[in-house]
Amino acid sequence: MEHALREAQLAFEENEVPIGAIVVLENKIIGRGHNRTESLKDATAHAEMIAITSAAENHGDWRLDEAILYSTIEPCAMCAGAAVLSRIKTIVYGARDIRFGACGSLFMIPTDERLNHRIEMIPGVMEKESADLMQLFFRQVRQNKEKVN
Repeated sequence: MEHALREAQLAFEENEVPIGAIVVLENKIIGRGHNRTESLKDATAHAEMIAITSAAENHGDWRLDEAILYSTIEPCAMCAGAAVLSRIKTIVYGARDIRFGACGSLFMIPTDERLNHRIEMIPGVMEKESADLMQLFFRQVRQNKEKVN
């Protein structure tokens, strides 16, 4: 999770929402990413999506059956869906996302029995560090808006 937090810090430094993700297979990082929606002008450029794409490319297969996805924040519906489709084995995440989280907060996509694959969930890992970085980012965003107005 520390590596995912480093990715989140990179996003923070790039004025992106500070979410970071890594994909680990056989104790090796095979994919990493951080939010890049603003810089790429792409709503799908979430940390988890970038990490999963990178992992599939490095692994040489879209099936990531034994891989673990670490994300600093609870994945949204798009990212949770991508994890299911790529056959991720486990999702480990830091802080919950009560507005968009699809791994227990708003939806529970990874364990939905209607889908052909289910994912083990481990929430709350380095939760405080992940939440603190998000809170700092949005506090700065609000302060900057106040200065402009």
